[in-house]
Amino acid sequence: MRILVAVLGALIVLVQYPLWLGKGGWLRVGELDRQVQALRESNKQLETRNQKLDAEVRDLKQGFDAIEERARFELGMVRQDEIFFQVLREAQPAHQAPPVPGKKQTETKAEK
Repeated sequence: MRILVAVLGALIVLVQYPLWLGKGGWLRVGELDRQVQALRESNKQLETRNQKLDAEVRDLKQGFDAIEERARFELGMVRQDEIFFQVLREAQPAHQAPPVPGKKQTETKAEK
């Protein structure tokens, strides 16, 4: 009788192994589900970006306002009869370098 129980126990373990740890087991399915969710989120972000780029391309092809805006802000162009005014920020002290965008400013011991 003990041998029969041991054999049945071993068979149960052998049947459970592929269910939990095998190629298509529950653990692998959960891992793949998490990967699918991450990829769906990434796809949503990329679709949003693509829609924005598509709208910008259509605007550039159809309208002159977008072209003019880009020429003004990215290339610094002005119309023939316009007067260009440049507003400067407050002057920085001579010993202090102007701030670099995106770079954290640190103080030196002399400035403290």
